[in-house]
Amino acid sequence: MDTRPTDTSPTRLTVFQTAIGWCGLAWSDRGLVGAQLPEGDGDQTRRRLGRRFAQATETAPSPVIQPVVDAIVRLTAGDRVDLTFARLDLDAVPAFNQAVYALACAIPPGETRTYGDLAVDLGDRNLARAVGKALGENPIPIVVPCHRVLGAGARIGGFSARGGAATKARLLAIEGARTSAVPTLFDDADTFSIAPPTRRP
Repeated sequence: MDTRPTDTSPTRLTVFQTAIGWCGLAWSDRGLVGAQLPEGDGDQTRRRLGRRFAQATETAPSPVIQPVVDAIVRLTAGDRVDLTFARLDLDAVPAFNQAVYALACAIPPGETRTYGDLAVDLGDRNLARAVGKALGENPIPIVVPCHRVLGAGARIGGFSARGGAATKARLLAIEGARTSAVPTLFDDADTFSIAPPTRRP
């Protein structure tokens, strides 16, 4: 996911390995501003985050961010983890998108909703396309769980992280979501880096 607001305050970033590839987080003093999911190696993740947050400095996770890193590692390894504890900085995000993300964050692990459901919650079913656009612009995927929002009829729909809909389906499989479109976690292993975490490069 690359088309995102750039940072306007001092930002740090870190990259780390998970069971489905190299991920990264960027954060300000107020909380998370970005996440990158997943890439084939740490350098790719670092480059993508660097394009989004040009002034960011790479560093070890802060005491506030380390639990988020640990939770994402556990989640992608197969644990059902709730990430709502993570502090977010969405100041650069449009108000409509913030409203959509708040609804997405309210969806528990293992459950899904549709774009139309969220549109109705926002007061107008005709907003379904706008909801989809907002989710496609989600700067903090997994933490803001846009993967839990499906198309009508439980269709997987789009996902702009590496692996596209297959990545979205794997995240749903990890969480035990009930949809026939979800494959097993380790199907199509050639698409992903399925390996235990190792030291950062």
